[in-house]
Parts: sequence; structure tokens; C-alpha cells
Amino acid sequence: MNSYVKELVKLSNIDKELDAFVPQIEAINKKVEASAKKLNELLAKKDELTKLIEENSIKIASYEKQIEETKKQLEDIKKKSAEVRNEKEAAALSTEEHIAKDKIIFANEEIERYNKINDIKKAELEELEEEIKKAQDEYNQVSKAAQEEMKQIEEEKAKLHQKRVEIARNMDPRILSFYEKIRVWAGNTAVVKVENQACYGCYMKINDKVYSDLIIGEEIVTCPHCGRVLYLEKQEQEA
Repeated sequence: MNSYVKELVKLSNIDKELDAFVPQIEAINKKVEASAKKLNELLAKKDELTKLIEENSIKIASYEKQIEETKKQLEDIKKKSAEVRNEKEAAALSTEEHIAKDKIIFANEEIERYNKINDIKKAELEELEEEIKKAQDEYNQVSKAAQEEMKQIEEEKAKLHQKRVEIARNMDPRILSFYEKIRVWAGNTAVVKVENQACYGCYMKINDKVYSDLIIGEEIVTCPHCGRVLYLEKQEQEA
């Protein structure tokens, strides 16, 4: 294996290590996102419950106001009853009084109904507050762990980037450019080994001439099928 190929193998291995961080970072982000989603869903539920309780409280206040107004109406009816002049007026006041009393009964029933609903919702809200506290603690723990993991990854990436820079700095610019062009479409399989005379990028068998050039190792050899840079591991070359 010539020195150029050795450098390409080193560079390719570093790029593989760098690419391996991508799924790790995605997994970390997914954990944080899942925890945040759970917390946000609980907070949204809390907002809905709080809004419902507030709306019911407004309705209760409205019915209480209606009762006060109807009670005043009943007092007015009582005063008017003392001044009734005939049966027709008495009947009209009686009907008006009956309707007013029904309104008070209905309003009281609605107040009782909405109070019961609010009692249930307030109990749910208390339970939800406990869930939110747990979810918040969980999110804080996951976020802290994620930050520590990301910090470690960034440190490892920085070291690898530095190694990559040093290798790239000492390489022939044309060979580096050639490698980068292959890497655009081949990703971290731009440089692959040959085993049993087969390219481990496309898994196609290479011909004897290409294999012979690879064994001699005087030049950079690419796969005639896929164009990836090929190399032989020591044991394969010895065989």
C-alpha cells in the first residue's frame, strides 16, 4: 500500500468516526424532544383545564347576578301585589312571580352543576400539577444529561477534526480533491477494502489487472465498477 493510499485510509477512517456521531446526536436530540413534548402536552392540558374552570366561574357569577336581579324583581312583584285592583292584574303578577321563581331555581341548579364540574376539574388540576412537576424534573435531567453528552461529543469531534486537518495539510491537494469528490456521493465509503478480490463498496468482483495493480501498490487504484478508492489489508496482500 503506497503512502497516498495509507493517508486516504486514515482520512476515511476519521470521516467514518465523525459521521458516526450523527446518529448519536440525533438520538440525544430525540430524547430531549420526547421529554419536552410530554411536558408541553401536560402544560397544554393544564391551560385547557384552567380555562374551563375560569369559564365556569364566569357562568356561576352570571347566574348569581341573575338571582340577585330576580330577587329584586320578586320584591317589586310583592309591592305591586298590595296595589292589585282586579283579578286580571293579580293573575298577571302571579304568573310573573312564578316565572321569576323558576328562574331562581334554574339558576341555582346551574350554579350547583358548574360548581360540581369545577370541583372535579380542580381535583384533576391538582393531579396534573404533580405530573407536570415530575415531567419538568425529568426534562431537566434529560436536558442536563444531553448537554454533558453533547459536550463530550463536541470535544471528541474537535480532536478528530484536528487530526483530519493535519492529515489533509500533508496530502497532495489533487489527491485530497479527488477523495472529496468521491465522498460527495459515496459518503464514508469513499475508500474501501478489497477482500476475496471483491470491492467492499459495491461488492462487485474486480478483474485480475486491477487486482494486480492493487497488490503492486504503486498507484491509487479505483474500483472499475463504482469508482471508489481501493486498498488491500495486510493479511489480504500477504495472501
